[in-house]
Amino acid sequence: MNRFIILAAAVITVFAASRVFAQNDALPSDVSLDSRNRLPLLKPDNAPERAQRTYDNAMANFAGAQPKGPSMRLHASPVINLQMQSPVGLDLSQVAILTTGREHDQPYEWSLHELQALAVSLDPTVIEVIRRNQLTSKLGDKEAVIIEVGRELFRTHKLRTDSYARALGILGKTNLVDVVSLMADYAGVCATLTAFNQQMPPGFKQFLPLPFTLPSDIHPDSRNRLPLLPPVPYNPAVLYTRPMTPEGTGPGQIRRHGGGLRSLQASVARRDIDLAILISAREHDSQYDWTMNVLEAGKDGLEPAVVAAVWDRKPTAGLTEKDASLIEFGRELLSKHVVAATTYARVVKVFGERDLVDLVAVMGQHASEATMLAAFDQHLPVGQAHR
Repeated sequence: MNRFIILAAAVITVFAASRVFAQNDALPSDVSLDSRNRLPLLKPDNAPERAQRTYDNAMANFAGAQPKGPSMRLHASPVINLQMQSPVGLDLSQVAILTTGREHDQPYEWSLHELQALAVSLDPTVIEVIRRNQLTSKLGDKEAVIIEVGRELFRTHKLRTDSYARALGILGKTNLVDVVSLMADYAGVCATLTAFNQQMPPGFKQFLPLPFTLPSDIHPDSRNRLPLLPPVPYNPAVLYTRPMTPEGTGPGQIRRHGGGLRSLQASVARRDIDLAILISAREHDSQYDWTMNVLEAGKDGLEPAVVAAVWDRKPTAGLTEKDASLIEFGRELLSKHVVAATTYARVVKVFGERDLVDLVAVMGQHASEATMLAAFDQHLPVGQAHR
């Protein structure tokens, strides 16, 4: 009986936290009744085969409540590589990526993509506007609206009705979904690079106007906080296998240190993964992501005091070292876009490199999800907030 009372109290506390995000069932005029977001419901069976495969893979490898982002991406172009093949064009794809890199103060991502942007003939004036956070009034409509959408999404974690309508009118639905999908993808990439403090390889210039001092906690060969791994053999018979990033650096190399979601689930408690999800949802003010995951977190044993600390952004004193170190790490990563050496050392001591890489991957997934949810104004299921 006592255990039942404790569990009931925990669930009630979690419900109370989710109620802060309460919403009215009356939907805005630009939100579809079937999908409860700005895109009409499109089922995987009615999407192109490539989109179906992408959807199935995303759903199978996502940590947390069933995501909405993959279903939104069913409206994207039916291509394999959005960056290289979207009809929006190579230059505008780079505008979306550069805007994301700039809004996350991510020098590695920015610097490599500035080179790519110049290679595909993006006007240097556009690059400078993004780099310097300048007004977009002198740019073309497409360049300007992509930059403005990215700035609004990443600064306010929402996209106003008029901003969405303007972007939709200028880009069209498919191109807009492509652009937001790229932004979502690279928000996750930025989280990975920042968490492990990826620096520019020797000989590469850092092009963002950020204060720079070479940190003391990186390896000289990988130029990040993780040791260099042996290179993956290059197979010239397989197209696109040669990486675009300098050897030994970048998000792909960092992810190789992890074991993947199944490894993480076998190594840490489910409530630890839930905590990583909730930290990401809270730091992105993601109403849908928080509400759909906080209830499961209570069932998985995440204590109400920990949930409240995340929701209220309380000091972590009094929490266990495991919870406190992960919360502090997530706050710095997702809100400050820089993780101090002491914060990193503290959390890696608790979780180890492999599990931390995988926990960052979970946070990155939910950073991507939050971008899609905000852009297309995903609302909760009918009655979900009224508990």
